[in-house]
Amino acid sequence: MIVRNFVLSTVLAASSCLAFQAHTPLNVRSSSASRIQSGSSSLVMRDYPKPNVEDTDNYRYANEMSRSFKTTLKVTDPSQKKKVAIVGGGLSGLACAKYLSDAGHEPTVYEARDVLGGKVSAWQDADGDWIETGLHIFFGAYPNVMNMFDELGIHDRLQWKIHQMIFAMQELPGEFTTFDFIPGIPAPFNFGLAILMNQKMLTFPEKLQTAPPLLPMLIEGQSFIDAQDELSVTQFMRKYGMPERINEEVFIAMAKALDFIDPDKLSMTVVLTAMNRFLNESNGLQMAFLDGNQPDRLCKPMADHVEKNGGKIITNAPVKEIVTNDDGTINHLLLRSGEKIVADEYVSAMPVDIVKRMLPKKWQTMPYFRQLDELEGIPVINLHMWFDRKLKAVDHLCFSRSPLLSVYADMSVTCKEYADPDKSMLELVFAPCSPIAGGNINWIGKSDEEIIDATMGELARLFPTEIANDKTWPSTSKQGPQGQAKLIKYAVVKVPRSVYAAIPGRNKYRPSQTTPIPQFTMAGDFTSQKFLGSMEGATLAGKLAAEVIANRAKGNADKPIKEIQQHIIDAAASYVPKDPVGVKGDGAIAFGGGYTVGQQEEDLLRESDPAQFVAALAK
Repeated sequence: MIVRNFVLSTVLAASSCLAFQAHTPLNVRSSSASRIQSGSSSLVMRDYPKPNVEDTDNYRYANEMSRSFKTTLKVTDPSQKKKVAIVGGGLSGLACAKYLSDAGHEPTVYEARDVLGGKVSAWQDADGDWIETGLHIFFGAYPNVMNMFDELGIHDRLQWKIHQMIFAMQELPGEFTTFDFIPGIPAPFNFGLAILMNQKMLTFPEKLQTAPPLLPMLIEGQSFIDAQDELSVTQFMRKYGMPERINEEVFIAMAKALDFIDPDKLSMTVVLTAMNRFLNESNGLQMAFLDGNQPDRLCKPMADHVEKNGGKIITNAPVKEIVTNDDGTINHLLLRSGEKIVADEYVSAMPVDIVKRMLPKKWQTMPYFRQLDELEGIPVINLHMWFDRKLKAVDHLCFSRSPLLSVYADMSVTCKEYADPDKSMLELVFAPCSPIAGGNINWIGKSDEEIIDATMGELARLFPTEIANDKTWPSTSKQGPQGQAKLIKYAVVKVPRSVYAAIPGRNKYRPSQTTPIPQFTMAGDFTSQKFLGSMEGATLAGKLAAEVIANRAKGNADKPIKEIQQHIIDAAASYVPKDPVGVKGDGAIAFGGGYTVGQQEEDLLRESDPAQFVAALAK
């Protein structure tokens, strides 16, 4: 029993560091060095076989749910077949359409933009280079996404990397350290071994101090995890006497990677949810890159599947208004083109900030919809930076542990479509980028040049012997003559309202997919599901929305509406309805996505979301 408790404590200490703590490499191919130096990486630059992601309870549940659309929820009589209008062609809307088509229904996706994907969309610039809304990584612990890849036959499009996490060392510029998972060692013991071998970050006493507060997560499970939503990561850490240094060494990197937010703003439920998944799944933290752009390599197979099964995907079809009858039921959707869309069922797969702008007056006093006021998308910025030569990078995602940057990757190394033997293209997540996320500056309101200059300063720290002293970027002025790499091109993608801000106390306001409006269902990663705001969350939410409709079509009772907080109910009773604001303008940002911001986009953003600029102007 003493040995078992010691192992449990060790594993808990490991889980607290999760994948975001730097570690001494455990290179199974050779005797490992204690760190990776820029320019002398010991990593093997190649893709790895797909790990076994199927042998988990979460995958089995996802697979069984997928099968239900072709069995118990399958249309067996023509009267059960429904024409379904889905507003939004992101992952959630496409997943909803995919599973409805599997069940024999006739879904049509109406996407406002000329490209599918929503927050995973991408487009080509004038040079033909792909610009992505975000740096998207696939984890082994994404059961619904992995199951969908299997159903679509596109597992070969994932480039799996070595089961390892790589981190910049704050105190040693230009050097990195790793967290290694030894093949064949199951979870949670792979965590424990990695932590025990690490001598670079937390001391052994600090690791032991970290373990006790996390015991209830393993003992009580989801009920304990959900109860921590009222606490930020920092508040949880201090409440339970965890070492302050773990915030600097671990939680800042973890929080920024999970939700583009600092730990004093992030709900502890988000961190515990991730920990719980990764603790129970041996390959949960293994990562993969898509082998090319998301529209072609991910969204198109989903769209093709829907159309093959009799559904439709329509782009450039923005919805102007949800037109209701006197009793609040939907009469039709009115497109900007003037076309009226009448269906048997309707699904919103729009971002939460757009949903709020579209709510009909008849719905505005309903507590279900008033709770959406408690949710808002968090700003994030994605950067693409092309250099005139090859940086000495690694074939993996890197956690920068920078005050301005979250994670980054050299896409010319990690992704087949973007491969370039002569030049590097870094894709970086700039976060936190607003006071909402815990930042001191609202970078959404700053110019592209200011953002790139700040980033170049951070890259000079990460690559001190490679980044050149370039007069174009004052932040590189301290670089020595050894640095030669110069920036030759960049793209700044601003997403003013990305995934919902997972600040403390928000989980209880995330709505169920079932709504109080007959024949109207809600999708989107902000809706209630256990995988939070992510590609997995979006996919699962769309799947759950499809389940609501397919279940209803079989004549079964609706799944229950999630409990709504009493103060929301009270406030809704006195709310004065207003004409819906609707969506102003065109383009990605208008409809809740991200894009490179020119003057036209900035003017629209200043009008529709002035909060994005207030803090920046005050600085």
